[in-house]
Amino acid sequence: MSASEIVNKVWNYAHVLRDDGVGYGDYVEQITFLIFLKMADERLSALGAQASESKYEVPEKFSWSKLVKLDGDALENQYRHTLEALGKESGMLGTIFRKAQNKIQDPAKLERLIKMIEKEAWSTLPVDVKGEIYEGLLERNAQDVKGGAGQYFTPRALIQAMTEVMQPDISKLHTVADPASGTGGFLLAAYDYMAPNAKSKKEQKHLREKALRGNDIVDSVTRLCAMNLYLHGVGSADGECPVVSQDALAKEVGDDDRVDIVLANPPFGKKSSITVISEKTGKAETEKLTYEREDFWATTSNKQLNFVQHIANMLKIDGKAAVVVPDNVLFEGGAGETVRKNLLDRCNLHTILRLPTGIFYAQGVKANVIFFDNKPAAKTPWTKKLWVYDYRTNVHKTLKQNQLKFSDFEEFMALYQAGNIANRKAIWSDENPAGRWRTYDYEELIARDKTNLDIFWLKDDSLEDTENLPAPEILAAEIVEQLEAALEEFRSVEEVLAVGA
Repeated sequence: MSASEIVNKVWNYAHVLRDDGVGYGDYVEQITFLIFLKMADERLSALGAQASESKYEVPEKFSWSKLVKLDGDALENQYRHTLEALGKESGMLGTIFRKAQNKIQDPAKLERLIKMIEKEAWSTLPVDVKGEIYEGLLERNAQDVKGGAGQYFTPRALIQAMTEVMQPDISKLHTVADPASGTGGFLLAAYDYMAPNAKSKKEQKHLREKALRGNDIVDSVTRLCAMNLYLHGVGSADGECPVVSQDALAKEVGDDDRVDIVLANPPFGKKSSITVISEKTGKAETEKLTYEREDFWATTSNKQLNFVQHIANMLKIDGKAAVVVPDNVLFEGGAGETVRKNLLDRCNLHTILRLPTGIFYAQGVKANVIFFDNKPAAKTPWTKKLWVYDYRTNVHKTLKQNQLKFSDFEEFMALYQAGNIANRKAIWSDENPAGRWRTYDYEELIARDKTNLDIFWLKDDSLEDTENLPAPEILAAEIVEQLEAALEEFRSVEEVLAVGA
C-alpha cells in the first residue's frame, strides 16, 4: 500500500470520529500515540531473544500487545492508563505522551482504529515513506482551517526555498533551531538538506542526535513535532528529545544554547496577552504579556518583535537566520523602530523577501522573510546593503486554485547567491522598472521615517488596468480570504469585550 493510500485510509476514519466530536487535531494526536506504541512493539519483536537486554522504551504492561487483546471498557481503561503512565516518562517518550488524554470515548471506535493500525508494519516502512504518511496527516490537519490548526503549518514550498538558500552544512556539524517549531517543517527540511551529505559516522550521529533543536509553547504541537522527527529517523525513544515544550521567550539564551542557523515562522498575532482574575472586581481581565530580558533591545508585548530579538540572541557569531515576519515588524514605530535599528547595526540584515498573500492558512496575512547574520560588537553598522525581492506585487496565490510551488522561488534563489552574497546583482533599474530585485544602502534605510523597511516600488497593475486582473476564481478566493480575516479580527474584538464585561 502506498503512502497516499495509507494516509487516505487513516484519514477517512477521522470522519467517523468527527461525528462523535473528535476534532481533526485530536484525531492526529491519537494516531500519534497509537503508531508510536505499534512501532515500539514491532521493534521489540524484531529484537527477539535480545529484547531482555535492550533498554525497551515502553514498559510491557503498557505495550501495544496489551491493547490489541482488549475490547470494550477494558480497552478504554487500559488505553487511558497507558497514556497517563507514559506521559510521566523522560526523553522522547515523555515528550510524545506528555499530558496525553484519550479523546476517543467510544471503545468500539477505539478498537476499530487500533485494528486499522495493527494491519500495517510501520517499522519496516522506509523512513521517507513513514515521514510522508505523517506529513500527509499533518497537512490534512492544517487544512482544517475552522479548527485553527493551520496556524502551525508553513507552506512546504516556502520552507524548502528558505532552507535551500541557508545551506545548513553537516560537514561543519551545524546546529539548526526553530524556537516556534510547530510540527517540525523547518527542522525536517534542514534534516533532508543535510542527510545526503552525512557520510561519516560522526556526521550521521550528529544529524540524528544533535543537529536539530525545536521548541513550541503548545504541548500537543510539540508531541506532533517529536513524532514527526521520530518517524523521519531523528532522535531515539529513550534518548533526549530534540524538541521541548516551553515558552521560548521566557528566559535569556545561554552560551550552550546558541546555534549556527535559525529557520522559523513565529506564530501570527500581534500582541501577547494572558487572562487573569482581577482582585478588585473578581472578573476576568486581559493583561498584555511583556518580557523583561536584559538581552532584548526593546521591551514590548509584540510577539513577533520579541521573537526577532530572541532569534538574534540565539545565533553564534556569524550564525544565520531566516525568519517569517508580518508586515508590522517592518514598519511599526516605538519598539519596532528600535529592533530594526539594532538589526541593521548589530547584525547584517542583508535580505528581505516579500511574500504573496493567500499562502497561509491564517487568512489575509501579509508576511515577509528577513535574512540576517549575527556579528560581533563593532563601532560601525554591520549592514551595508539591504536587498529586497518583491514576490508580492502582481502575484496572486491561493490555498487551492493557485498554490505556492517551490519553482516559484527559482529566480529569488538564483539571485540570492547563497554563500557569495557580495556577487549579487540587481535586476531593477530605470530601464527595467519591473525588476523584482533591488538594493538599498544603509544610509537610505536609516534616513527613512521610523527606519521603515516595508519597501516596495513595483506598480500594482490591478489598480490601473482591469485587463490585468487575475482570473475570477482567484479574485473570488482572495475576497473570501479577506472576509475570513476580517471575521477573525471581529472575533478577537468580541473576545476582549466579553472578558471586560
